[in-house]
Amino acid sequence: MIDVKNLPFTDENTIPQLGFGVWKVEDETAADVVRQAIEAGYRHIDTAAIYGNEAGVGRGIKESGLAREDLFLTTKVWNSDQGYDETFAALEASLEKLGTEYVDLYLIHWAKPAQQKYVETWKALIELQKQGKVRSIGVSNFPQAQLEEIIEATGVTPVIHQIELHPYFQQRPLREFGEKHGILTEAWSPLGQGGNLLQDPVITQIAADRGATPAQVVLAWHLAIGNVVIPKSVTAERIVANLEAAGVRLSSEEIARIDGLDRADGRIGPDPAECDF
Repeated sequence: MIDVKNLPFTDENTIPQLGFGVWKVEDETAADVVRQAIEAGYRHIDTAAIYGNEAGVGRGIKESGLAREDLFLTTKVWNSDQGYDETFAALEASLEKLGTEYVDLYLIHWAKPAQQKYVETWKALIELQKQGKVRSIGVSNFPQAQLEEIIEATGVTPVIHQIELHPYFQQRPLREFGEKHGILTEAWSPLGQGGNLLQDPVITQIAADRGATPAQVVLAWHLAIGNVVIPKSVTAERIVANLEAAGVRLSSEEIARIDGLDRADGRIGPDPAECDF
């Protein structure tokens, strides 16, 4: 069994640092790949209401035979479900699809600043945590201004912030803000998209030197700098290989070389400050 580190939250819970993401995995496929991931050794599954695959994820968990308390499960409230009462209803719908009485982590999927509902949505998450329906609460895709606003409005700081983060887009200011406030950083699209990052000469050279795949090198970099990371794959071999990245150790010099790949134009996804969906 691959040894994946558990990182502590400020609420005294913990999260497996390397998990399995299911963005763009079809519902009918999700059950099989989630079961495969759990059988391979993953104990952290990340989904979201908008992915449309919570039911499949739930089936996969059930088919794996793993006890619920041995798995860390994340889902997220979508933009159109933001609002205090709406968030309660959204979680109930997610729990029913997932076939569970609670999730380990519930996130606001996007701040969507123009909608102006993120503060009341955050207040709903705080109450849901008090009720025990979610163990921990955090956010995803929040500009720093909105992060500061929900903390100031409620006195409750998210335990984690899930953002686009990969060697071409390293989000140093948000990572530094998180470190200052005890917020873990979680990376989505940790391997970039389209394969360009995995063909970068810096990455391929380190991979050759380490006898690892380029993807394993990038994931090992995330783990080394303290990110929680949730790579996605529907291929059995890659599901296993990505988990094995937890056993790849990079030198400080190799980490510094990857640090040097950051680009001003490296963002792939939407800018959270301008989210209009």
